[in-house]
Amino acid sequence: MDESGSLETITSDDVNGYLRETSGLHVTAKNLRTCGGTILADTELREMGPVPNEREATRNIIRAIDAVAERLGNTRTVCRKYYVHPALLEAYLQGLTAGPSVSASPRKARRKRRVVPLRRDEVAILQFLHDLE
Repeated sequence: MDESGSLETITSDDVNGYLRETSGLHVTAKNLRTCGGTILADTELREMGPVPNEREATRNIIRAIDAVAERLGNTRTVCRKYYVHPALLEAYLQGLTAGPSVSASPRKARRKRRVVPLRRDEVAILQFLHDLE
């Protein structure tokens, strides 16, 4: 709302500016959508578990991407291309998924900090992608 109480349009530039200002980092809404899409895809793939062949892995990847597409409100193609890290999908084809993180801090310790830490699934996927490099 503006100073007179009227609704104002918020653009992606406004959102991205807010994210940069509050985080002090060069981060965009797309970065957050990609992080969320990748975490959701990983969660789906871990729940489906390992499969014996590439054909079944490909089917599971499609199901996981469909879950991301539904959540983000985009098509399967857009989500796969822009909102799921490609290394995650390649790793799944090779039988690998990110496991639960052991280094994420317990809830009580997290509450005492000023900076909001990453959730366990966020830490796990970041560690996993880093290890793939």
